[in-house]
Parts: sequence; C-alpha cells; structure tokens
Amino acid sequence: MPNPPDKPRKDQPFVQLLPNVVTIVAICAGITAIQQAFFGKYESAVILILFATVLDGLDGRLARALNSDSLIGAELDSLADFANFGVAPALVMYLWALQDLAKFGWIAVMVFAVCCVVRLARFNVANKSEQDDDNDGYFVGVPAPAGALLVMAPMYLDFAFSAKTHLPSGLISLYMVLVGWLLISRIPTWSFKALIISREHTRFLLVGVAILGAAILTYTWLSLVGLCLAYGVMILWGLWKRRRA
Repeated sequence: MPNPPDKPRKDQPFVQLLPNVVTIVAICAGITAIQQAFFGKYESAVILILFATVLDGLDGRLARALNSDSLIGAELDSLADFANFGVAPALVMYLWALQDLAKFGWIAVMVFAVCCVVRLARFNVANKSEQDDDNDGYFVGVPAPAGALLVMAPMYLDFAFSAKTHLPSGLISLYMVLVGWLLISRIPTWSFKALIISREHTRFLLVGVAILGAAILTYTWLSLVGLCLAYGVMILWGLWKRRRA
C-alpha cells in the first residue's frame, strides 16, 4: 500500500523567519572570527565575536516579539551559542597566545569549551523542565555570552595598551580554566532582567547607555576592560551573597 502523500506545508511569511536568519548570521560571524584569527587579524576576530553576542541578545527577543518561537529555532540558538561562545573565543585565544604551550594550552581550550557546553546543556534542561535558570533576578553561574566576553579580557588589555608582549601564556591558560569554572559554578550572577527603572529615572538610563555606547565606540578596548572588571565585581558580590545564604 503506497504511503499517503505528505500534507502540503502552509506558506510562512519571511518575517517569521527573521529570528532564525539572525541566528544563522551570528553563527557565520563566529566561524569567520576563527578564520580571521588564523590570518592573525585578532582585533577583527574579537569584534566578530562581540557582534555575534549582540545578535544572540536579539534573536530570542525578536522571536517573542514576532510570536515565531519554534523548536528548530531553539536548537539553532543553542548550537549557535556553543559555536560563538564556546568554540570561537577559545580557538581565537589559542591562536593568539597559547600555541607555544602546546598541550597545556590546548587543555585549557578544551576545558573552557566543555564547561561552556555543560553550561548550555544545564540551561536547556532547566527550560525544558520549566525550571527558570534565572532565579530572583540571578543566573546560576555565568551565562555563556558573558563567559565569552570575560575569557577574551587578556586580548582587550593587549589591544588597549599596545603591549609588545602578552601576559604569560601559562597565566592566560589558568585564567581560561577559571572562567570555564565560573560557567558551570552555582554562583548567582546578576541578570539584566531584574533591572527595573522608574519612569522618572528613564532619561538617566538612556543618557547612561548613550555614554557607554560612545565610550565603546571611541575607546573600545579600554571600555571592554572596564566592563569585564565591573562584571568581575558582580561575580564577587554573588559569591559573597551565596556564602551568606
């Protein structure tokens, strides 16, 4: 008996596919960052990863705004996060400063990448089991995008001060392992979703965002160093809060 013909698929407006398109563009940015690092264009590589981070913050919000959430979109987003925040930063760091360490440098890369994928898997399980990874305005551990930004901090320092020599490669490797541990830790880290601004203070927030944007565009690497330091203080605050609980 012949199989019944497939049901015709309904046409889908292109606008409903925009979140997936944004995710694909983010993946392309992360992969291209690796390619740029192979050619020694490390600043371009970092900028592409930062661009992928911005796109990661847009695709989910765009999907909710367009009411176009889908299973394939969720899977694409998870795979994009691993490529852009687990693989790309680690490989760029390795090509930039860790090749001389050979095996030890590669172990640091593997540790960071594995910690990232474990962090993402834990996040996905929490979502599927309807358990919110964002408890009382705090994430459990450092989110993958923030981990990618933190792990590249030695590169920001090098670019900001035009250093002729890097930080010691062994120290950079240990730092990568530390950031990997923060990804899978149970330390509560503050979520921007918890930020509530009263109407009378909205103008101050907008001015602050404008100043931050101008600083990043004008003094890109120094601004990123400052953001990493500020986020580090937030992590220490979360650790102190956890110990007091």
